[in-house]
Amino acid sequence: MYNLVIIGSGNLATHLTLALHTSGMNIMQVYSPTASHASQLADRVGAEPVSSLSLISRDADAYIISIKDDAISSVLSALSPFPPASVVIHTAGSVPIDILMPHTPHAAVLYPMQTFTKGREVDFSVIPCFVESSDALSAHVVHALASSVSTRVVNLSSERRRRLHLAAVFACNLTNHCYRLAERVMSSAGLAFSLLQPLIDETARKVTSLSPRDAQTGPMVRNDHTVMDRQMALIDDNLTREIYRLMAESIYRDSSGR
Repeated sequence: MYNLVIIGSGNLATHLTLALHTSGMNIMQVYSPTASHASQLADRVGAEPVSSLSLISRDADAYIISIKDDAISSVLSALSPFPPASVVIHTAGSVPIDILMPHTPHAAVLYPMQTFTKGREVDFSVIPCFVESSDALSAHVVHALASSVSTRVVNLSSERRRRLHLAAVFACNLTNHCYRLAERVMSSAGLAFSLLQPLIDETARKVTSLSPRDAQTGPMVRNDHTVMDRQMALIDDNLTREIYRLMAESIYRDSSGR
């Protein structure tokens, strides 16, 4: 069992903290600059909530920083130097491990690749956790933490993790925005978004057995301008129309090998 301080209380921080607590880790403190947010998460794991970095314990085995990417540097500077025997871990997909190195010799990354939303349960055991470490101590600790919550722990360098995160953005965030655009179209016709659910489910299932390229169908693969022009005429804002046009071009080029 490790004694942990969690820096952050957002979606990822919440799910990771709960999973670590369930696995038997001791969550000492949860920090958030918003006191109510710190309390909400800390109360669920029997930890002390703190809303000032000056109150962070100096006795933790590991500090897990799970906050917005652009806030990591300032938090590190405020907490540095860390206790000499502690491991400092961040959870960001696109931030290199090097950001930690000026502040600790025991640096690590633990990146769970999943989309997290507070209040929505996930099975953490099947989530791939990608880890990186700077030395033997940090390797031991981050592997122990990741293995306590997931059965899929993979060593991955910062450079490869950045590309993995980019792929995840395409597979999740941009795809979800397409769902949102579809929802707007359905709403404009007085139709329920749920009518698309079987289509969405089958699209996701297909890429478990086919490559995305082989699974692609529709007018864009055929370069059917008659259909596409009619559909673009139904789109009433320029940005969405341009998204449609660019994706149509990308799909046709990819499917035709151009």
